Amino acid sequence: MYKKVFKRIIDIIASFILLLIFFPIILIICFFLFFLNNKQIFFFQERPGLNLIHFKIIKFATMNNLKDDSGKLLPDRDRITGVGRFLRKSSLDELPQLFNVFKGDMSLVGPRPLSITYKNRYSEEQKSRHDVKPGITGWAQVNGRNSITWTQKFKYDVWYVNNISLLLDIKILFKTFLKVIARKDVLEGGTSEAESFNGKN
Repeated sequence: MYKKVFKRIIDIIASFILLLIFFPIILIICFFLFFLNNKQIFFFQERPGLNLIHFKIIKFATMNNLKDDSGKLLPDRDRITGVGRFLRKSSLDELPQLFNVFKGDMSLVGPRPLSITYKNRYSEEQKSRHDVKPGITGWAQVNGRNSITWTQKFKYDVWYVNNISLLLDIKILFKTFLKVIARKDVLEGGTSEAESFNGKN
């Protein structure tokens, strides 16, 4: 009952309240990004959600679109901006995902939505991470995030799917809060993931 009904109700109420609370901060970040990030405020990207159905995730833009002489985008570490580095380090770049939660694309808690290029690289067990909505934070994020291997991340994700409950979600949200305050397991460089998932690691 919680997984199919109450979790969604809680997501709607909680995301609405959090959007009201953080609205002044969101406006301030939008203002700074407009003037310091060449008017690039938001970053949109397709990600696989529940049942691998695509949706557009929204984050604050943390990188510019600088390209090399051949017109190819420079590496992430060379495109991240000063304000973008701060947003990532503080996890404030994730705030716009509250709109995804309110809309119903995501949940506050669930496996993190990954690149669509990974879809065909999952094992059948790993693919079950998409049996629930992706989350802003999840069991893997509070158990190492970027400091653990992909294999470990997917094991945590699958475990969450099989053990989802209100108490577990509360525990994850509390641990996430502590990690954000401590700025633990956050990559300060150019990427949000330590390395790409190739289906083997």
